[in-house]
Amino acid sequence: MRAAWVLLTALAALSAYYVYLPLPGTVSDPWKLMLLDATFRAVQQTCHLIHYLRLSHHLIVLNYLICTFDKLKSVSSEDINITDAVFDGVEVRVFEPPAKRDEGLKRSVVYIHGGGWALASARTSLYNNLCRIMAESLNAVVVSVEYRLVPEVCFPEQFHDALRATKHFLQPDVLAEYSVDPSRIAISGDSAGGNLAAAVCQQLSKDEHLTIRPKLQALIYPVLQAFDFNTPSYQQNMNMPVLPRYVMINYWIDYFNGNYDLAHSLLINNHTALDVGQALSFRGRLNWTSLLPSSFKKNYKPVIQTTGRAEIIQELPALLDVRAVPLLAENETLQLQPKTYILTCENDVLRDDGVMYAKRLENAGVEVTLDHFDDCFHGCMIFTIWPTDFSAGVQTRSSYIKWLDENL
Repeated sequence: MRAAWVLLTALAALSAYYVYLPLPGTVSDPWKLMLLDATFRAVQQTCHLIHYLRLSHHLIVLNYLICTFDKLKSVSSEDINITDAVFDGVEVRVFEPPAKRDEGLKRSVVYIHGGGWALASARTSLYNNLCRIMAESLNAVVVSVEYRLVPEVCFPEQFHDALRATKHFLQPDVLAEYSVDPSRIAISGDSAGGNLAAAVCQQLSKDEHLTIRPKLQALIYPVLQAFDFNTPSYQQNMNMPVLPRYVMINYWIDYFNGNYDLAHSLLINNHTALDVGQALSFRGRLNWTSLLPSSFKKNYKPVIQTTGRAEIIQELPALLDVRAVPLLAENETLQLQPKTYILTCENDVLRDDGVMYAKRLENAGVEVTLDHFDDCFHGCMIFTIWPTDFSAGVQTRSSYIKWLDENL
């Protein structure tokens, strides 16, 4: 009996050690976040073991487990008509509120889900629930894009899927079919979906043949650059759940179909060292010392290598491709962007991506709302369903929908 108690005590201590993470005192629901992160780490480690044994790609297994767990959840959608369709070869899920008598055309949101270009789905309850609530709250038609994922396809296919689906929806006859007002359309997305939404907006703004353009873009903690993995937020939040710095770097490598051996060189910015000629012309577009407010810069110092590895850019040219890294777009493109909303979280490696993009857009003459949350973390907005329900999720979602309601 005594041995059993000793074993149970040891297991409890090990579990507590695995779960516990030192978090900033301002983080919302810290213990719940620790449990979520511990669960995600344990699942990821299992998936990597399966990958190591060459039984399957770890991202395929991880996505399978996410979708399997998600099937246990049931989200009501009685008041919204939900249908699946195909827009120019790309699967989408459309959320339509019921038509009201004598009602005019509805506004609309094209939504692109996050997940590191590799995980989740428009059909999972997390995004199904978000888009349903958006459709109800805004009385709007919401089109959720089901783009193909890594490792099935890599960049630029996710961008092409999102662009094709959006352009198809923007056709006058398609908008008429869904009773959508052509002058009241927003493009939105979170995390990697925010990346795709920003890239799609930039591309649409340069399309001279397009007759209908989005009125707004709304980006939720977007990932916008792979130039500098040592911005203040990357340094401050390098071990923060649910997106540590090394995980974000691996997502980039997977997106570009690269080799994980490059991870350390990317982490220390060897790919954009001063002697890497391809990066020189972009350096001024991502100078966080001038783009960030002092409250974000704090005492952090830029990490700029004198000599690096130019072959990384040769192997992964997409690191400097604006379709993948919208923050590096030229000012002439930024001037064409629609009114913009950007939501950022203090406890997020991607905080500075969003803040810098907001500043660059503002400098280019675009009206921007930067909605920053001191107590929130990356990914929080989709975590509103038990058992992954966070007060931060409800808080950020309400603020986001309120802005859309007032501006769309």
